Amino acid sequence: MTQQDTHDAVRGRYAAAARSSLDPAGGCCDQTTDPITVGLYEGSDTPSDTALAASLGCGNPTALAELAPGEDVLDLGSGGGLDVLLSARRVGPTGTAHGLDMTDEMLDLARRNQAEAGIENAQFHKGTIEQVPMADASVDVIISNCVINLSPDKDAVLTQAHRVLRGDGHFAVSDIVLLREIPDALRGIVGLWTGCVSGALLDSDYLAKLADAGLTDASVEITRTFDREELQRMSDMVGDHLPEGWTLAAIIDALDGAFASAFIRARKES
Repeated sequence: MTQQDTHDAVRGRYAAAARSSLDPAGGCCDQTTDPITVGLYEGSDTPSDTALAASLGCGNPTALAELAPGEDVLDLGSGGGLDVLLSARRVGPTGTAHGLDMTDEMLDLARRNQAEAGIENAQFHKGTIEQVPMADASVDVIISNCVINLSPDKDAVLTQAHRVLRGDGHFAVSDIVLLREIPDALRGIVGLWTGCVSGALLDSDYLAKLADAGLTDASVEITRTFDREELQRMSDMVGDHLPEGWTLAAIIDALDGAFASAFIRARKES
């Protein structure tokens, strides 16, 4: 897929999810069928039930990121806005939580969820994570939830993250990482890419790219692995268009133990 094809596929999937949530008769995505997204905020005091229902992440970066009152936070690929709203409450009225998303439908949903939660210190911006529409050195913390793996140009994303962070700012994201290489044939399956699997980086490559972008003290902490039963539940990502010579069982064999959810940390030196 070209970079534009990838953006279009990702935008299409998440626009459809947002429209489903915005439709009063529709409800949002059925997270119970996707082991990557299920159960991430259990027990959390979430500011918006509809934002929780629309969450399509692979972790809970706000539970792991160190946020302090007065800080400015940027969520790359903010979707329905849950992590932005949680961050806004943690940084308090003297801080601001910014959400960035390229999908109009998700931005509409996030702003509706913000109004429902009554949170004033949050702002949502339209744009791509490869070209962040914010000034240099404008935020203290960057978070993201299972979005960087969706980008076709991860070097650009991490370079932008370094640019907008202030000195001694923190990069603290949840994402999918590969623990070993997967066959090239699986990289081209659109459903696996938009489902946050086939676009993921090897954990070692993630660390190398963070360093290349100028970020230091990088680490990858595995937070969730997936067993074969969970992989079977993800089979709808593959759909009916199997790569030539592949069966669904062979794809599951190739993915078994190959990827995990992780929390990735790094820092911009002051």
